[in-house]
Amino acid sequence: MNVGGEVASVIGIKDGVIIYVGENQADALDEFDEPPSVIDLQGHVAIPGLIDCHNHIVLLGNRPGYHTPLENAYSIADVQNTYRSRAGDVPSGSFITTIGGFHPNQFSERRLPTLDELDQAIPDSPVFISFGFTGPATTNSLGKAYFESLADPPLIGVNGSISSGQNNGKALLALRNQLTFDDRKRGVRDAMEYAVSLGVTTHIDQGGFPATGTPSDGAAHEDLYSIHLPWLSVYDDEAGIIRLRINFLHMDDSLEVPTVQQRLLNTFKFFGNDMMKTGGIGEFITTDYAGGPFFSEAAQRIAKAGWRLEVHSLTNTDFQTQIQAFESVNANNSVQDLRWVIAHVPSITPEYLQRLKKIGGGVNLSGWQYFAGTGPLAGPPFKDILASGIPAGIGADGMQIAPLNPWIHAYYATTGKNALGQQINPGQQISRQELLNLYTRANQWFLGGSDERLLGSLEIGRLGDIVVLNKDYFAIADEELKELRSIMTVVGGNIVYDDNSLGV
Repeated sequence: MNVGGEVASVIGIKDGVIIYVGENQADALDEFDEPPSVIDLQGHVAIPGLIDCHNHIVLLGNRPGYHTPLENAYSIADVQNTYRSRAGDVPSGSFITTIGGFHPNQFSERRLPTLDELDQAIPDSPVFISFGFTGPATTNSLGKAYFESLADPPLIGVNGSISSGQNNGKALLALRNQLTFDDRKRGVRDAMEYAVSLGVTTHIDQGGFPATGTPSDGAAHEDLYSIHLPWLSVYDDEAGIIRLRINFLHMDDSLEVPTVQQRLLNTFKFFGNDMMKTGGIGEFITTDYAGGPFFSEAAQRIAKAGWRLEVHSLTNTDFQTQIQAFESVNANNSVQDLRWVIAHVPSITPEYLQRLKKIGGGVNLSGWQYFAGTGPLAGPPFKDILASGIPAGIGADGMQIAPLNPWIHAYYATTGKNALGQQINPGQQISRQELLNLYTRANQWFLGGSDERLLGSLEIGRLGDIVVLNKDYFAIADEELKELRSIMTVVGGNIVYDDNSLGV
């Protein structure tokens, strides 16, 4: 099925490119010089590979320990089972971790697992589980013993609890200090495999905050000069299985905007190949992210250099000052064709949507409010944004305060309900077809360049990125949306994920 609702029975892919879309297998076979592999999808729905236009998968790949997403757990028992399963792939004595990308609100118990509960699940591996940017966290007996042996140990409760902030930071820093380059490469491969198991084949990564190497660092902090090196190495090994587009985050705090200036002088925009290339500047450009003298100076330079720019909005006013700054920049250096973006926009108004649209900008949306958002109108105003006609797409914003799983975001966008089952975005629900379009065809705009012509749709001449779903996306109940997974993911005609459901 294509994003416009068109349904075909047969798709042919040759040399990574779609060469046939239709109903006749014989006609498809005629397009090949040699007999191709034929896969019977056995009635399963297949969709274009999903594009996530705003996430932090590069951070996910650099997590310490054997990182294990918990965004799909709905009880302490689920956490225990997830960790038991993970322990089978982990050397005894190695840390199993979850850092961000989930929230206790999603568990029926509404809390983190305790030391005893974690010991019951995995007594032979130390554990560190932390949510959000800076915790709180929890650990098991082996983890507690390790952390308490440190020269500057975090304070840990008898139940394994670790408070947010400095105590969480001490534990996280100790684990990060153990990381080797090979560990990071393993984490990159794990992050890629997890992404394709969900059906997300293309990612625009938004970077992280510059690390200080102290307990003040949280889940989103990393060394911005080396963060991409393990990813580059995996691609150099020809082991990359997702398409990665790299945005560069900057936090300059002076009018000289030195790191932005050096980026513009020394980095090629949209440089790379169809698997990995550079993208834009963002999602921060300066410390005064909502607009101010540093912001305006950086934006002027970015426009003059012809780069794409992305910033984020989380309040009732920041989008106003950001768009006003964009308008001022546009008066001197047109940004009409640069595709400048404001992300998240939970509170954006019709007036400012039109002002951003007028200068060629767009917005990307997210279901990040699913975990901990509250009413009466948590946003973003999905329905109003689509009605405005502004370029709009969707990105998970995973894996700190939001899940990477696109189907959780699909649930939120189409129901307006949070993890507690509360309606927090009334009147702004969109249809499943509209949501699928946001994750595919609409997100072409955010990629731009050749990607816009090659990704996001199952059409002749585009790259063969296909996701075969375990359930019928259009027919299942709302609660089952969160259970959607890929049973087979194809990137450029190559099977990169297969759960063996089809017997291939």
